Amino acid sequence: MDKVKAKKHLGQHFLKDESIASQIAESLNGNGYNDVLEIGPGMGVLTKYLLDKPYNTYVIEIDKESVEYLNANYPTLHGRIISEDFLKYNINSVFEGKQFAIIGNFPYNISTQIVFRALEFRNQIPEFAGMFQKEVAERICEKKGSKAYGILSVLAQAFYDAEYLFTVSEHVFDPPPKVKSGVLRLRRKDNYTLPCGEKLFFTVVKTAFQQRRKTLRNSLKTLNLSDNLREDTIFDLRPEQLSVEQFIALTQKIEADGI
Repeated sequence: MDKVKAKKHLGQHFLKDESIASQIAESLNGNGYNDVLEIGPGMGVLTKYLLDKPYNTYVIEIDKESVEYLNANYPTLHGRIISEDFLKYNINSVFEGKQFAIIGNFPYNISTQIVFRALEFRNQIPEFAGMFQKEVAERICEKKGSKAYGILSVLAQAFYDAEYLFTVSEHVFDPPPKVKSGVLRLRRKDNYTLPCGEKLFFTVVKTAFQQRRKTLRNSLKTLNLSDNLREDTIFDLRPEQLSVEQFIALTQKIEADGI
């Protein structure tokens, strides 16, 4: 399948400015891993720059026509093209517990799901970089006090240092989307083990932001907290007013309360 036919088949927005692809590839530093997984390579505009790097590049692509194109045009990828859905695939059937980085020009409709899935493998992923819809990239990197700050911000930043790198114009895509894009980088913290129960931490964060306009005293009612704990002044705050560190401290208080 040639590139024009593949584009028509996929109905997606393809990056046509190769300097952007090169910049995304440069965002990884290669420290602590030898393998890189590109999610959704499509026609390989980013892949070609990754293949010039000193690490082993793997790609995972659900679209069969794209896989066909990659096999035909990138022979050095043979044996490292995974024709699967990243959201469902057991990535350790390839990496077997090894450290690897994630990179990609992520499909906007599943980009947040990709981040949540990557967080499940955070013990193996020291670095994560790529392009998102601009508002999603900003949300991941946002700090407390902003309306954009939410579940994705807190959970990603609990384990990674998040950095918004640059904005990408809609005009560098074919066809151009209706929104701008943003490129970010997540680098895993040296100490990324939480000093509280991780499952409870996730529950507290998600439950709090489900009713983000309410104070924590109201939004966390379903956790059946003791009346004594609910008198703590932290419960006077709304979830967007808490830093990641404060959410960790809140989880520790709830643990001590006997949940």
